[in-house]
Amino acid sequence: MLKEIVTETTDAVVAAIQGVDDILEALTSTVRHQVVNTLKATSEVGGASIEVVASVASGAVKGAGQVGVSITEVATDTMSGIINGVSDVGGDLISAVRGGAQGIVQATADTGGDIGGAAVSAVQGAVKSAGEVGVDSAEAVKAAVGGAMDAATSVGSEAVGTVRNALLSAAALPRDVIEAALKGSEDEK
Repeated sequence: MLKEIVTETTDAVVAAIQGVDDILEALTSTVRHQVVNTLKATSEVGGASIEVVASVASGAVKGAGQVGVSITEVATDTMSGIINGVSDVGGDLISAVRGGAQGIVQATADTGGDIGGAAVSAVQGAVKSAGEVGVDSAEAVKAAVGGAMDAATSVGSEAVGTVRNALLSAAALPRDVIEAALKGSEDEK
C-alpha cells in the first residue's frame, strides 16, 4: 500500500506542477490534498500514520524531481502541505512532521539529491507551518529532526553525518534547539 501512495502522489505532483507558473503553490496544494485523501482512505486520520505521511512526502519529492524542480526548494512546501493536510483532518501533527521529514530525506537520498539541504528545508518548513496551525515550534523541530535522522540512519552512517552537520550549520535554524533535538534523536536509538 505504501508504494502505491508514493506512486499516486508522484503522479499527482507531476501533473499539478507541469506548466504552471506557481510551482510551489501547486505542490503545496497537491500534497495537502493527497494527505487528506490518503489519511481518510486508510482510516489513519486520528493517528496520522508516520508511514503514510512519509509515503506522501516521498512521492512529492520524487514528483518534483521528475520535472526538474530542486528538492531543497520543494521540501519546505511539501512539509507545509503535509502539516496543513493533517491539520485539516484533525490528525497527530507531531507524527506528521516526523513522517514528512523522514519521507523528504529518504526520497532525496533515493534520487541522489542533497540530503543535508533537504533536511534543513524540511525542518524550516516544519517550523513555519507548525506555527501557522498552533503547534509548538520546538516540538515541531524535534519531530522534524527525528524524522530526518531516521531516514539518514536507514541510508547509512555517511548520510547521518551529512544530515547532522547540515542541521547544525544552518544559519536559519536555532542551533540550541537543533542540538537538543539531535541529542533527543540519538537517545531514542
